[in-house]
Amino acid sequence: EYSTEELYGNLVQWLKWTNRQCFIAVKDGFVLDAERKRADQCSWRGSGLSQQQGSVEQISLHCSEGTLDWLYPKGALRLTLSPRLPSVAVGPSGSSSGLITACVKPSEQFHGAQLYLERDGVLELLVGDRLESSPPPRVRCFSRLPGERVALFLQATPHQDISRRIATFRYELRGDWTARLSLDSNPISSEDACRPCNNTEILMAVCTSDFVVRGNIRSVDEDENLRAAVIKVSATRVFRQKYALFTGSSRLSSRGEIRTLLQCGVKPGPGSFLFTGRVHFGEAWLGCAPRYKDFQRAYTIAKAAQQIPCELPVD
Repeated sequence: EYSTEELYGNLVQWLKWTNRQCFIAVKDGFVLDAERKRADQCSWRGSGLSQQQGSVEQISLHCSEGTLDWLYPKGALRLTLSPRLPSVAVGPSGSSSGLITACVKPSEQFHGAQLYLERDGVLELLVGDRLESSPPPRVRCFSRLPGERVALFLQATPHQDISRRIATFRYELRGDWTARLSLDSNPISSEDACRPCNNTEILMAVCTSDFVVRGNIRSVDEDENLRAAVIKVSATRVFRQKYALFTGSSRLSSRGEIRTLLQCGVKPGPGSFLFTGRVHFGEAWLGCAPRYKDFQRAYTIAKAAQQIPCELPVD
């Protein structure tokens, strides 16, 4: 048996323990909710079944890349992309303009909606509703200046059966200098996209690219769907790669693929190159690709003049 004082003391301790557990549960709930919200800031997944006909749902995402999945589209979505990118975009030449380039890549099963670019209240069609027999949709890119009001607008198209309709796409936002690497239905001129980089651009690309690889061209294939040339590379040295683009069982040699515009007319041939570029929707796209001896010469001269933007362990 317990005395009155002992019972009161135990009750106080139990209340303290209960309050502590409730606080921990509430705190953990807030943490989980915050983590869920952070994840939701990059991607969105929802259903049109919960939307009323004619309604517009407002969505805001804050990452440089992510996905949107709209199941059974109904009504409309208005998507604002506000990534936490540096306020100034720096190009390979070291110049800056603050211009941001966004690209969207619809899935091959994109159905049930049309995707528009909304710029200053004017709509421009980017991706139409696809038929089953339609070719795969292309990547579409657009640019915006700081402060310019730009959004993506998805409008559901009327169908009697919406059970198989899913509008899905991936998005990426980068600085203006990556526009040169992007494939769009209205690509930039081949003269600008295919011109060789100067020494300043090469040295900056070495520091800022997603991959920097020394290697040889094994072969060049064509991807008609992407309207791109696929350069198959044997890499003898991987200086840096953001993703596992170049892999192999040998420590001295690995293989990978790099894409560029068909108009550039890349051909297989002898010689060692330094390949640099960006990852675009999981694929490597070519930036600067000087012959390795030309890069060595430019790097040596710049290093002697103490004008290299970053160090690279060259041979």
